[in-house]
Amino acid sequence: MATNVSSDDLAVEKSRDPMAGSTAVARETVNALAGSIADPAPLGLAGFALTTFVLSAVNAGWVHKGTEPIVLGLALAYGGIAQLLAGMWEFKKGNTFGATAFASYGAFWISFWAFVVFYAGKVPKADATQAVGLYLFAWGIFTAYMWIASFKTTAAVNIVFFLLTITFFLLAFGEWGTSSGLSKLGGYFGLATAAVAWYTSFAGVINSTFGKVVLPTKPLHG
Repeated sequence: MATNVSSDDLAVEKSRDPMAGSTAVARETVNALAGSIADPAPLGLAGFALTTFVLSAVNAGWVHKGTEPIVLGLALAYGGIAQLLAGMWEFKKGNTFGATAFASYGAFWISFWAFVVFYAGKVPKADATQAVGLYLFAWGIFTAYMWIASFKTTAAVNIVFFLLTITFFLLAFGEWGTSSGLSKLGGYFGLATAAVAWYTSFAGVINSTFGKVVLPTKPLHG
């Protein structure tokens, strides 16, 4: 929001400080530019959706487990760095929910990449399922409370967090119980999560580009 500075106020400031007028103008310019930042949410959602889709296709058994390394580049670059940047821009826009969500899931994908590339081999084989299950379960807890917070956003975002919460818990219990059935079901819920996230991203892009609501996301707040 731009700062309103009257001519009388500027005159008083100038009498005290010759640079006051320039400072006030610069402040107004910065505030105006801050308000012109594009919505980073479609980028964050797209990065999350695509990376989740590819990994979930592996978990659901759509493709062979040996193709899983293809996820690593996506996890680092698109799901990770691009989504983390979207979170930083949400901080700039003053959106606490969006900033927390995108920065956190960006960090999730980067941590996933780092674990697989650098640390997975250091976990004893007998403890691997317990370690990965704990990791996924903790992310399920975070996602669950973000789902509660999402009731003040839109129905589309709310559904994304609802499906993602189930996905994390299914994958966690699948690891702990060494249950391929639960892990596969988690993969299908992950695919559904990705689909809704893609829809939400698409809605953000097309509604902004067309300047009207083409795809509804149904606001849940008054």
